[in-house]
Amino acid sequence: MKLKTIIEKFVDYFNNKDIEGLTELYHDDAVNHQVANEPVIGKTAIRKMFGNEFTAAEMICIVENIFEDGEWAILEWRDPLGLRGCGFFHVIDGKIKLQRGYWDKLTFLRQHNLPIPEI
Repeated sequence: MKLKTIIEKFVDYFNNKDIEGLTELYHDDAVNHQVANEPVIGKTAIRKMFGNEFTAAEMICIVENIFEDGEWAILEWRDPLGLRGCGFFHVIDGKIKLQRGYWDKLTFLRQHNLPIPEI
């Protein structure tokens, strides 16, 4: 399967809050590191992370660009509230081994009226 197809599936599952579909895109020992948070390691932990995130906020991913380079895909996205970000996906044998995302957590928390952690 082409990398772009995997990322398009990721976005479709994400927008439909399909936790099982999302989880099946990952290797058992995958890492999801949204750099505003600690890395999440392993398919079970990633499944739990998506469940928690979808419960906490209404999230929609609007694709702006998908780029491919070897085993890597890059997703540039925005949401309906104006937040922008990008995700890097290392895909091996048709599954995500590493996902790294960059976005503004403070803006996200404010947009969704979520508590802002004290430093």
